[in-house]
Amino acid sequence: MNFGMRCHDICPKADMDTVFDAVKNNGIDQIQLALGKSISGYDFNYGHYSPGFGRLIGRKLRERNIHVAVLGCYINPTNPDEKTRQAEVSKFIEHLKYAKAMGADMVGTETGRYSAAFDVVPYTYTEGCYQLLLKSMRQIVSAAEKLGVIVGIEAVHDHTLYCPEMMRRVLEDIDSPNVEAILDPVNLISRENHQNQDQVIEDAFKLYGDRISVIHVKDFVMKDGEPEFAYVGTGLLRFETLMKKVKEQKPYIAMLLENSNPQRYHGDVEYLQGVYDRV
Repeated sequence: MNFGMRCHDICPKADMDTVFDAVKNNGIDQIQLALGKSISGYDFNYGHYSPGFGRLIGRKLRERNIHVAVLGCYINPTNPDEKTRQAEVSKFIEHLKYAKAMGADMVGTETGRYSAAFDVVPYTYTEGCYQLLLKSMRQIVSAAEKLGVIVGIEAVHDHTLYCPEMMRRVLEDIDSPNVEAILDPVNLISRENHQNQDQVIEDAFKLYGDRISVIHVKDFVMKDGEPEFAYVGTGLLRFETLMKKVKEQKPYIAMLLENSNPQRYHGDVEYLQGVYDRV
């Protein structure tokens, strides 16, 4: 199998060499890298990219045999403030250039909420908010097609793309080979559907399994009626259902652990490999 981990779960934000050394020293060779969350001393907002800087990051990664499966640029593409929304879109487009320079597989984002404060608000689930998402994504995907970079979109149960059906819709509406899906099964689980989690996973693979290129892996428990993130193997996620679909449709897909830590990583990988081998 093909495992990795979010870089900012491996070590605190620090200079580039310290961070990448920590990844290597913990025996991890594949990461999701959010530049602004992991690397200190640089401004990763719009306007600070240069090809030389992008190549420098790529060289330091290659020296340590570290691969970036996802360059994380998790923006709010449905921010109701137009100036802020456009600034976030511009930042994402600039991250496409970083990805190309450093050799990342894709640049990833979730799909946001119709709230400047990122609050859960009813308008997020409306057609109007969906159309705003399309406006942002079409700007981004146009740039991605010109640069030859992949955009990864992740659905979350309380974001604009809140279910597998909505993810399928956006993939059809954008209709570009430069857009692929990041599947996080736990992020699709809610108060309402947690008892039907097998169906949620089945629906995701049925509706857009052909476009899933990365899987985020974590667990969940129910606390006060709401799902709460947990370490792999300590909660309620039925990994057998997920691994069966992976084995059938997506062998060797990048599976990136979230909400983990270096002390747990290798044990969690062993647990997941064991489930995969059994199904």
